[in-house]
Amino acid sequence: MNRYFLEVAYKGSRYSGFQIQENALTVQSETERALAVYFRKPVELTGSSRTDAGVHALQNYFHFDLEEEIPARAIYNLNSILPEDIAIHSITLVRPGCHCRFDAISRQYRYDIYRKKNPFLKEFAYYYPYEINFERLTEIAEEILGFHDFTSFSKRNTQVKTFNCTIMDSRWVFDGDRISYYIKGNRFLRGMVRGLVGTMLKLARKGEGAEAYRDILEGKDCRRADFAVPGGGLWLEKVEYPEGYFEEGKKILP
Repeated sequence: MNRYFLEVAYKGSRYSGFQIQENALTVQSETERALAVYFRKPVELTGSSRTDAGVHALQNYFHFDLEEEIPARAIYNLNSILPEDIAIHSITLVRPGCHCRFDAISRQYRYDIYRKKNPFLKEFAYYYPYEINFERLTEIAEEILGFHDFTSFSKRNTQVKTFNCTIMDSRWVFDGDRISYYIKGNRFLRGMVRGLVGTMLKLARKGEGAEAYRDILEGKDCRRADFAVPGGGLWLEKVEYPEGYFEEGKKILP
C-alpha cells in the first residue's frame, strides 16, 4: 500500500471548515469527492491542520493510502474536477507510517486587517476602521512568546488532551492601511488564533496592554477572550515538517 501526501490551497469563503462534517460543505468533502471520481472508488483523507468556516489556506496537507501508483497527469485531472476555490499543488509518495498531522512540527498563520473600506478585500481580511495603538499591539503580541497554556483561547467543548502550545513567532506588521498578525506554533487550539487577535484588538482599543493580556492568559477562562473577528481574515500560510522529510519521496507536480 502506498501512502501519499496531498498539498492543497483553498479559498475558504463558502466552506464550513476544512474537516469533513455531516450535512456540510467542507474542503475535505470536496477533495474526497474529486478523488472518488478520478480513481473510481472512495479515498479517505486525513488532514494535517483543521481550519474553521471561512478560513483560507495557502498550504495545507492531506494524506491517503492507495494501492496503485499515481500517474504524472493526475494533478491536472484532479484540479479539473475540483471547484475553482480548491487547488492541488503537489502529490508526494512518502514512507509508510508518515502522518501529515502528527509529523508536522509547526503551523504558521496570518490574520489580515484593513482600515480603509475596500469592497475587494471583504472576503479576505477584516475591516477595522477604528483607532489602533500599534505600540500596545506589539507589546501584547510579544507577551504570548514563552507562554504555553492557552486554555483561555480555546473555544468551549474542544476535545483535546492538553491546551499547551509552543509559540515560536508572534508579531504584528503594519503597512499603511493594511495590518497583519503573524503567529507560528507547533499546534493550535480550536478558534485560538481568532481569539488571540480579537482580544488583542479589544484590549489595545481600550488602552490596555501586556499586563491585561497576561491576566487573561493566566485566568484559563475562555469567556474573557474575544473570538468575534471573522474567519475570512485568517490564512494558514504554511505547514512545516522536519528537514529532509520529503527527500526520499517521489513528488508529482502540476
